[in-house]
Amino acid sequence: MRSIARNRSAMAALATLALVTLACMLAPLYAHHVAHTDPFTSNVAGSIVLDGHEVDIMQPNDNPLHLGLSPIGPTWHATYLLGADSQGRDLASRLLYGGRDSLLVSSCAAVVCLVLAAMAGIVAGFSGGVVDALLSRMMDIMWAVPVYLFAISLSIVTVSHGLRVGPVTVRADSLLIPIFIIALVYVPYAARPIRGRVMALRQAEFVTAARCLGVPRWRIVVRDILPNVTTTLVMLGPLLMALSLLAESALSFLSLGVQAPAASWGTIIQDGEGLIYTRPMVAVAPGLAIVVVVLALNILGDGLRDALDVRDAARRSS
Repeated sequence: MRSIARNRSAMAALATLALVTLACMLAPLYAHHVAHTDPFTSNVAGSIVLDGHEVDIMQPNDNPLHLGLSPIGPTWHATYLLGADSQGRDLASRLLYGGRDSLLVSSCAAVVCLVLAAMAGIVAGFSGGVVDALLSRMMDIMWAVPVYLFAISLSIVTVSHGLRVGPVTVRADSLLIPIFIIALVYVPYAARPIRGRVMALRQAEFVTAARCLGVPRWRIVVRDILPNVTTTLVMLGPLLMALSLLAESALSFLSLGVQAPAASWGTIIQDGEGLIYTRPMVAVAPGLAIVVVVLALNILGDGLRDALDVRDAARRSS
């Protein structure tokens, strides 16, 4: 903790993530008490009062013939701070609500991915032999398929029919589906370094001594292997969350992730695709939010690596 506290970049990244998370958690308060709008209700025929004048939310285009309508742009006031989308909904409120789903899906997917990768990596690295070969070949097959192609293929099946596992049925619009899909496609990327770490620990003297004393294998894994793999899991956490956030945004942009009426940063970018020349803020705002969060997660991950990697710490001290 002292090492991370001395790392100004890591602390700045951590503060940025905390501020973004807090702002997204306060989305209902902002929407109902500051913006005074419902970000999930269409308001194409509505109007607002700016500087004492009533202004329509949907306004004529700026072309010579004034054909078509465009939503109001940023007002920089409490109401419609960043403007509206094509359905007249407040963009700032939807941005905060979308951040809640995007951060929830990415963080949960990262945790599930780490759990699955830890199980696969520890079993493969500690068992060796046929078990290691079988699990490694399965990881290789998953690795060979491009991440987004794999995720899109799984999403198309689950979004159209939902997911049924025995007596449990998950609806197609549930956030559990993108969480499971994103976690699954990144398991090989996290399992490989964990497997390598476990294979090195398996040859360590304290593990050999435990085996010679007749300690059960499960006890060796729980008390000797798992605590030494924890640092690897912690270092992989921010990176996996950043990758999960990008994957969730991509799937939601393709209508294969978070489903309406819920919103995420990817769905908001999709809403702004048709307004990129008239109201670019609809697509730019969530894009900037994704960039800020992903950069902060990568910087925080670098700080955690520098603080937890014993070899790097010894190299810096020398």
